[in-house]
Amino acid sequence: MPRLSRRLFATGLPLGIIAGGLVPLATATRSLAASPPASRVTPLAQIRIGRFTVTALTDGHADMPYGYFPGRTDAQVQQAATAQFVARPSGVRFVFNQYLIEDGDRKILLDSGPAGSIGQTGALPQALAAIGVRRDQIDAVVVTHMHQDHMGGLIAGGQNTFPNAELYIDRRDVRHWTDPAKRSGAPDYLQPSFQMAEAVVRLYPRLQAIDAPREIARGISIVDLTGHTPGHIGVRIEDAGASLIMVSDMLFPVVHPGATDVGFLFEQDRPAAQAMRDRFFPLAASEGALIAATHMPFPGLGRIVSDRGQMRWQVADWALQT
Repeated sequence: MPRLSRRLFATGLPLGIIAGGLVPLATATRSLAASPPASRVTPLAQIRIGRFTVTALTDGHADMPYGYFPGRTDAQVQQAATAQFVARPSGVRFVFNQYLIEDGDRKILLDSGPAGSIGQTGALPQALAAIGVRRDQIDAVVVTHMHQDHMGGLIAGGQNTFPNAELYIDRRDVRHWTDPAKRSGAPDYLQPSFQMAEAVVRLYPRLQAIDAPREIARGISIVDLTGHTPGHIGVRIEDAGASLIMVSDMLFPVVHPGATDVGFLFEQDRPAAQAMRDRFFPLAASEGALIAATHMPFPGLGRIVSDRGQMRWQVADWALQT
């Protein structure tokens, strides 16, 4: 099997041969629809990547209208969602996954969820508390892009909710989402993201506007996934021959990875986003890359596999692999 480049996806997929195991911590025993909020079990899952422990968390869920997927009709999306048991009266059931990286020294959070600004969300603080982590113990937060469902938790209640954290955001996204001209010409559904971006920049003096690709800590690298937004990034974690890449909104449930031409309403550059998927999906499948994705069913961990020429999502085994 050829070793693929670690540089930009434009020149190759920055992934390594995979080794790692999943450890289930807690799972809900009843469906979201059947279980009242007060009795839900906080879902958590951990995976070890060399010296790193990566914990999958979730801020909650929302239902995305069937018309949010350009490239397919509402009926086609609903049919596919029904076949995968994620169809709801108002749309496709989405989750919002976040990931906490720990190495015994630092705690780095990947994204912060919508924090109640969309759907049934706002559960990240409770999820962190379930593993004994306070928000003031987070050393850094990587914001994969400045859509509200990825940064709302940073400014919940109009406060700096991670007071001791450095923030890493791609420079192109910071520039785009704080540009008054871009905001004035944007549709209504993007206005909350522009408003939140301004608040994030104001409330986080330790924000670092970075250029991908780069390493932010030993074994933790930022990779370029531009397309969904101008500065859409992923995070690669690797140590001791094990590797995981968090790809954020490169993958959406129901439509991906089977069809790269299907987009999502919030994509800023649909041709670029499709081109990135066209490169990424087959390379990930050829290497068996372990992937974490924000909106794939919790814990969002799996692989892209080629099944008789068709790309599909293979959920990762939660059992510890030895």
